[in-house]
Amino acid sequence: MSMRIVLVGTTHPGNIGAVARAMKNMGLSDLALVRPKIFPHAKATARASGAIDVLKNARVFETLPEAIKDCVFVAGASARSRTLRWPTLPPRECAQKFHALGQTGVVAAVFGPEKSGLSNTDLDHCDALLTIPTDPDFSSLNLAMSVQVFVYELLMAGTGAIMAEQQPEAPLATSEELEHFYQHLEQTLHDLEFLDPENPRHLMRRLRRLFIRAKVDKNEVNILRGILSAVDKRGQQKS
Repeated sequence: MSMRIVLVGTTHPGNIGAVARAMKNMGLSDLALVRPKIFPHAKATARASGAIDVLKNARVFETLPEAIKDCVFVAGASARSRTLRWPTLPPRECAQKFHALGQTGVVAAVFGPEKSGLSNTDLDHCDALLTIPTDPDFSSLNLAMSVQVFVYELLMAGTGAIMAEQQPEAPLATSEELEHFYQHLEQTLHDLEFLDPENPRHLMRRLRRLFIRAKVDKNEVNILRGILSAVDKRGQQKS
C-alpha cells in the first residue's frame, strides 16, 4: 500500500520540512513537490528534524498531473467553498477510503500553496475534497498542521477497524489514464460541435465530476475510449 503526500506551489521551505517531519511521525515517506518556490533549502532541513530521509527522497514535478499520474484516488485539501460541488470527505472518512482503495494502487492527498490553496484547475485532477472541520470563527490552519491532522487519521485508520469496501472487478483507472480519456472526450465533443471551444472548462469540469463519482476502472476506461474512437471514425468517414 502506498500513500503519497503532494505539496503544490509551497512558498516557504520550512513548511516542506515540517510536513516531512509530520509524515515520518506517522510512518509515511512518499513526498512529492510540485513547483516549490525554494527547495532544497537549509530551512527545510532544519524543520524536518530527523526526517531528512523523507526530504532527500522527495520528488519534484513541474505539474500536478505528473505527480499523481500513477494514483487511483486523489483527495485535494481545501477549506474554500467552490461553485461546483465536489465530493467532500472529512479527514477520518478520507483516511478510511485511502486504506480501502490503497489496496488497489497509489493514493494521494494534495495540499496547495499556503496563501491561496488549490485552484479549481488543480481540483479538476482530484477525486474528492479533503476538508478539515475547524471553528468557523478561526479556521486558519497552516500547511504542516493540516498535513499532520490528516496523516494522524491515516495512522489511526490503519491500526483500527477499516471500513470494508467492495473490491472492483478490475483495478481502478489511474489519474494518467483518466486524463487521456478526458482529453479524448473533450476533442470528440469539440469535433461534434457539442462543446463550445471558447468556454470548454465548465462542461468538462462537470463531466469530470460525473466520472469521478462512477469510480471508473481500467476496463471501463478502455470501453469508453473505444466508443469515442468509433465516433471519431464515423465522423471521418462522413467528412
